[in-house]
Amino acid sequence: MIELRTPTQIEQMRPAGRFVASVISALAEKADVGVNLLELDAMAHDMIRAEGAESCYIDYHPSFGAMPFGKVLCTSVNEAVLHGLPFDYVLQDGDLLSVDFAASVDGWVADSALSVVVGTPRQEDLDLIATTDRALAAGIAAATVGNRVGDISAAIGDVARSAGLRVNLQFGGHGVGRTMHGDPHIANDGRAGRGLKLRPGLVIAIEPWFLHTTDDIYIDKDGWTIKSSDGSRGAHMEHTIAVTDDGPLVLTARG
Repeated sequence: MIELRTPTQIEQMRPAGRFVASVISALAEKADVGVNLLELDAMAHDMIRAEGAESCYIDYHPSFGAMPFGKVLCTSVNEAVLHGLPFDYVLQDGDLLSVDFAASVDGWVADSALSVVVGTPRQEDLDLIATTDRALAAGIAAATVGNRVGDISAAIGDVARSAGLRVNLQFGGHGVGRTMHGDPHIANDGRAGRGLKLRPGLVIAIEPWFLHTTDDIYIDKDGWTIKSSDGSRGAHMEHTIAVTDDGPLVLTARG
């Protein structure tokens, strides 16, 4: 079911967006050579407690997950791109790290993701992150009243193809509200002019994610972490936005 939020409700969602943005920013600053993924998860957990927020991940158990997630943060490193289950791993020089975080504040959810390079970057990783960020910006720009979901998807896919990337359609953006995942699904490629018409009050997470040389993925033996089939690296960017008469409002804007 697709729910539209009133202007008052969108205002009520702002604290969740600000909190999630603050956690993502703090994690990106903390991520460095020698930092353990479990330290990042613990940091996010501490921030949740201090805010009086609730994790959207720790008890999350969808059909594709082997068990309840059990952590409050997704940390995907190098060939891992989505749903990375934090484990005892110390970040190395040159690692490509994606962090994905969602939380509920006063009953409203926000969801965001960011990719960064730890230590000395590879140019191809920086290019992949930049392309993914451009795709996110293009998707957000297309989220205007009167457009359709397909316009968002097409805008993301156009950026990917212009960079020579292939797009996986198994996982994408989604509705956000009282829960983390809802309708509509926002694919990372599609046909403009197709799908649900965008109306004021629609709140969605737009989240392009790409791999260097493939669109084929598999789930790691941990039952959660999604990795590239050929070992190529991935990047992931995400914002929660509201469709308004004044244009798209980015609830998880950082800085």
